[in-house]
Amino acid sequence: MARRGTALLASGLMAIVALGGASGYGIGWLSSVEQPGRTPSGSALPISGPKLPAGTTTPSATPTPSATPSGPLRKIVPDDTAALRAGELTYKTRIFSVQKVLKSKLLVKVPADWTFSQPDPPVTGRFTDPTGKRWIRLEAGFTIERPPAESMAQREAQLAANRQLTIISKTVTQTSATLVYTYVPPAAQAPIANLRYVMVRWIADESGNVAVEMSSTGLPQDKAALAEVLDKATDTVIRRDGALSPS
Repeated sequence: MARRGTALLASGLMAIVALGGASGYGIGWLSSVEQPGRTPSGSALPISGPKLPAGTTTPSATPTPSATPSGPLRKIVPDDTAALRAGELTYKTRIFSVQKVLKSKLLVKVPADWTFSQPDPPVTGRFTDPTGKRWIRLEAGFTIERPPAESMAQREAQLAANRQLTIISKTVTQTSATLVYTYVPPAAQAPIANLRYVMVRWIADESGNVAVEMSSTGLPQDKAALAEVLDKATDTVIRRDGALSPS
């Protein structure tokens, strides 16, 4: 469990609250990363938790589809794109800001050739692979007030309207909650009905409430690489908060 401060280092979001993210990342490291904008000053304080050993997730005995169906079913179209290979990925550190109640500057390692995008307003940041079929999304800027298990339960309720959603596993620890599922997006979001594989983790700071949310999305055959991408990001992500600029 980590201290609270002006900067927060999340070291472990995914199956997987990861160890060691806080060690070795001092001012020298911050000054050497790729910086689209000015490097924030100050030092990072860790949000940390033990790395979960393999097999500690709790998959449903039978994966459970969404319980509140709405909308038409779509015929799933298999996507035979070659699986993303973790061993072929290289990483670099990126810096960007998101804002909701607060403005959070985030530093994180992501695959080097994944491109950055944000919505308007910039409430999240997303890095997408060259095929457009895999991405990692990061969210901060919210007040730190809700425990991980509650955040996961709220997300499940939001997802329940998708008739083609299947929960694969749910995991709750003292410092995080992880939700893994597959779903078919609506036609308005994806003209082709490919099945998507999603891993989401909410991680708490020393208050016990969520400070950072991340999700890694791709195809079912990508799941091992998606876990590594998310693990790498969560070993290295730093959140540093400031007040929103006056409009």
